[in-house]
Amino acid sequence: MSQWYSGKRSRNIYDPKSGAPFTLSRSKIENFLKCPRCFYMDRRLGVDQPPGYPFSLNSAVDALLKKEFDIHRAKSSAHPLMDTYGIHAVPFQHEKMNEWRDVRKGVQFLHELSGFLVTGAVDDIWQNPQEELHVVDYKATAKNGEVTIDADWQRGYKNQMEIYQWLLRRNGFSVSDTGYFVYGNGKSDLEAFDGRLEFDVKIIPYEGKDSWVEGALLKAKECLSQDFLPESSPECDFCVYRNAAKDAESSVLAEHAR
Repeated sequence: MSQWYSGKRSRNIYDPKSGAPFTLSRSKIENFLKCPRCFYMDRRLGVDQPPGYPFSLNSAVDALLKKEFDIHRAKSSAHPLMDTYGIHAVPFQHEKMNEWRDVRKGVQFLHELSGFLVTGAVDDIWQNPQEELHVVDYKATAKNGEVTIDADWQRGYKNQMEIYQWLLRRNGFSVSDTGYFVYGNGKSDLEAFDGRLEFDVKIIPYEGKDSWVEGALLKAKECLSQDFLPESSPECDFCVYRNAAKDAESSVLAEHAR
């Protein structure tokens, strides 16, 4: 068995008989939207998907952007990028900002209808003159041409932002539908590397709609409360692999038994 992945765990498993709040992170909600069966196997049966490899470069960009915007947060001043894009806002100052950014805590809300303690760690929050909050998410890539958020696989980015908007609203804040993606695109057309990777940084506005979140939580509750495996999503690569592996194993065993 791999040392980095045990396949099964015993922490934070959903028990339908327990009346205690069950912690459900933003990323686990996204997993439910992608494939109810994988979600059930993870949160109910304790069999998680193999973890992806860490994107260390993206994490470094996130950390540097946070430091940069925190300088302006301390001064209650607008970042030059905000001025460039005509955004009338400043980084939001709040005593819980570090907690909201912490993946072990995040912004939290107990959704009583489902019994889920919903959590999500934001990258940043800005505040406009009307005292509305704007959710901000940092992204990094390296591609030729302009970066956008229009690809099908980027639907998860939008879901992520809308869950953060929902969480902040449930915590009593006035939140604008407009969120922002601060997107860094690594330049690959320079003459030399010279030990430096330079980025073009672009701000992409997005009009979020969080009305789907409540229904998704109730469906996730229903999914976890049943005593049978839900159907797989036809687009789930994990389920496609798992089924193909089972078929291949059955074929080999049947041939061996002859």
